[in-house]
Amino acid sequence: MTHSATPKPGPGILDIAAYVPGESKIDFTGTVYKLSSNETPLGPSPDAIAAFEKSAAELNLYPDGSATALRHAIAACYGLNPDHIVCGAGSDEILSLLAQAYLGPGDEALISRHGFLMYEICARSNGATPVFAPEHDLTANVDEIIGCVSERTRVVFLANPNNPTGTYLPFDEVRRLHQALPGDVVLVLDAAYAEYVRRNDYEAGIELVATAANVVMTRTFSKIYGLAALRLGWAYCPPEIAATLNRIRGPFNVNAPAIAAGVAALEDRAFTEQAVAYNAQWQKWLSRELGGIGLTVTPSVGNFVLIHFPVDPGKTAPDADEFLKGRGLILRRVGNYHLPDCLRMSIGPEPANRAVVEALRTFLGTD
Repeated sequence: MTHSATPKPGPGILDIAAYVPGESKIDFTGTVYKLSSNETPLGPSPDAIAAFEKSAAELNLYPDGSATALRHAIAACYGLNPDHIVCGAGSDEILSLLAQAYLGPGDEALISRHGFLMYEICARSNGATPVFAPEHDLTANVDEIIGCVSERTRVVFLANPNNPTGTYLPFDEVRRLHQALPGDVVLVLDAAYAEYVRRNDYEAGIELVATAANVVMTRTFSKIYGLAALRLGWAYCPPEIAATLNRIRGPFNVNAPAIAAGVAALEDRAFTEQAVAYNAQWQKWLSRELGGIGLTVTPSVGNFVLIHFPVDPGKTAPDADEFLKGRGLILRRVGNYHLPDCLRMSIGPEPANRAVVEALRTFLGTD
């Protein structure tokens, strides 16, 4: 029997532009510095590496499906109820699970204009429609988001701080946003870069989760803890949402080496503080030095900076990107974030930070 029909994906799937990670390999014979994925230049804690290596002796065993040790370590670190914590293979998996649970065909997910690309992918993967709220000064705007809420809105994704802009909303504004949302709309606070923020008016979302039934805070071990290769993230949720996510996540979605390394990373608080201090020092230095050669840098509270380039031929962001790659320096183009005139640069090792400034000084003809 001959069949002419072919399998067809679900609604919205073919509308997805596949996520493209930061470039990591280029044709260059010297030292290459990858500054495209917001990875910590300090790497993981030595204690986390030791825990990872020790776990190699038990690779034949399934991990604890509840990630009990990790949930309790997170709870101890942040003063949380471990029963309200859900762990995943990176915060990306948590975001996908939330979309799977609370979005479907006919629903809408609100996203700020320059928000993280995964939000749109999560929405479309479940047949929902992404709705983009305008930003003001490359910062999410609460009034704009509220203005986009409709009877079809089911989830609001808010990266705070935001990637790739590095901007953030003060906690009072986040609270105001939550108060304006219907009770059946889930507010997802993606706090992947929260550990880097040192602002008195910032709060990652723990307080809101503790007092509301429709707020989730997601976090990651990929940034300040330096465990990006292990894919490890978590969410703090109201009990009903935690129970929902635990129903649909894979039974062993977090691997044992990741659990062991995550626990050790959380316990090495001195190493984390070292990473915070390093980032603050070099983020300030880069912003000052790049501004000094005539480039605008969006004020950032993350471990990266957004650099704006002229639109003059030969001086554009794509031109700068090619020039930098010719010197072994890989930054991130962000045209897919509707920022075609910018490059995002991770705070890297000292030699890389200095090399980018010197290269751009030559590129702009200001040396």
